[in-house]
Amino acid sequence: MAEGDMRAVDALIGERMGSPVPLIPELASYIVEAGGKRIRPLITVAAARMLGYQGNAHIALAAAVEFIHTATLLHDDIVDESDLRRGKLPANQVWGNPHSVLVGDFLFARAFMLMVDSKSMDALHVLSRAAAVIAEGEVHQLVAAGKIETSRDEYMEIIGAKTAALFSAAAQVSSIIADRPQREEDALETYGRELGLAFQLVDDALDYGGLASDLGKNTGDDFREGKVTLPVVLALDAADEAERAFWTRVIREQPQDDATFDEAVTILKRRGALEGTLAAARAHAQRARDALAIFEDNPWSQALDQLAEFVVERAY
Repeated sequence: MAEGDMRAVDALIGERMGSPVPLIPELASYIVEAGGKRIRPLITVAAARMLGYQGNAHIALAAAVEFIHTATLLHDDIVDESDLRRGKLPANQVWGNPHSVLVGDFLFARAFMLMVDSKSMDALHVLSRAAAVIAEGEVHQLVAAGKIETSRDEYMEIIGAKTAALFSAAAQVSSIIADRPQREEDALETYGRELGLAFQLVDDALDYGGLASDLGKNTGDDFREGKVTLPVVLALDAADEAERAFWTRVIREQPQDDATFDEAVTILKRRGALEGTLAAARAHAQRARDALAIFEDNPWSQALDQLAEFVVERAY
């Protein structure tokens, strides 16, 4: 349904990646064309069509959303020292950290230029605020790394910022350019936020139970980086003394051996932590679907509803 719009988004992304400095489009295209799902810009496009929007600003805003996401990926790979991104070596391992940082900055700048092209100050405000919130979430996660005291509420606050904020903004801006009433803008903001939370929680579970080819990164990355994600929080809540000692040791010391990771997975399954994480993801996805109830039933609202279902069901 969105094929034509998404082709236009991809063409605009390719055009705006251009630079007289050859390394910039080379590095940027490496990650942009690495096969990401494009879920965030797809939300912008589909929400605009659901609302009957007839202009072209949704294309520029969808491209801006993808540029923000791609810039954060470039920076995240440097922070996380990941070995795999969408099934490929991360850009920083190919070109080096300084190049990735600076190209990420370039993509952020391009995103803001696209926001201006939409000619909507309100949309610019929403997306620029989301960019700031994402950075806050990433810093919060960095500070929380290695802290087994991280609570469920604190973790949900982290992913609400680092992941859900962009999903939320991607949906919300469509109601702004379509000049819809506040209640519809609020509903789309809720849809995007809840969908983003579900998306991240599924990723959390897949990091301990999915295949690397499905996840697009190494299984166990979060574990090896000392990240206390929801599966670990739930396992700690149910842990006996020996299990708590295990988590304390591995989260703080971040051992790299496969045997320790396998033991972690065994504990998570024994305590139902992966199932609990996916149950939480399903609940957030249902809230996203519920938020669509105020809109007229049409093929686009149905597609957005099915997208929320897909985000969770990809775990199976």
